[in-house]
Amino acid sequence: MKKTDVQEFFTRLRALNPEPKSELNWTNPFTLLVAVVLSAQATDKGVNKATEKLFKTVNTPEKMTALGEAKLKTHIKTIGLYNTKARNVIKLSKMLSDDHGGEVPRDRAALEKLPGVGRKTANVVLNVCWGEATMAVDTHIFRVSNRTGLAPGKNVLEVEKKLLKAVPDEFMVHAHHWLILHGRYVCKARKPDCANCLLLDLCKYKAKEL
Repeated sequence: MKKTDVQEFFTRLRALNPEPKSELNWTNPFTLLVAVVLSAQATDKGVNKATEKLFKTVNTPEKMTALGEAKLKTHIKTIGLYNTKARNVIKLSKMLSDDHGGEVPRDRAALEKLPGVGRKTANVVLNVCWGEATMAVDTHIFRVSNRTGLAPGKNVLEVEKKLLKAVPDEFMVHAHHWLILHGRYVCKARKPDCANCLLLDLCKYKAKEL
């Protein structure tokens, strides 16, 4: 996609939603980290439903460790892969207490050392919590980037690197949210809503649904 088209692409998304927010509910860096870990292969709505009561009382690594794996499972059993996720959340909580003074580190390498935390999760936490210009490529962003021709790539890392190069600095802080929301509600996997897409004339997708 040409630079002028990329500029127009994000100018339109910004005009539609100037201050996009994560659809995950969180109250501090720790609950954000836990929510993002739980959201892998799950919907934000499903995670929010499971954590609504949990985060009211369990909002620090120490409280999560004290809760324990078995009780955590009862809160998140409606979420896919809840057994593995519960194990990871308890382990990462203990690591935060032991190695980081109970604080979530503002450092990608340190975040990625935590159980259940990969590059995408680290990018989300750095961006949402501290406003860092990262690009957390999920299935929605991967699809939108390839379909539209914005940043085509064979894997998420390739798409991430292309987006970091292509997206103008003025849009970087909110870019990943705009792309996620566009993929979730307009450029959907099975049937994209091309007829109501504000990016239609910029999009390189050949099989448009009109």
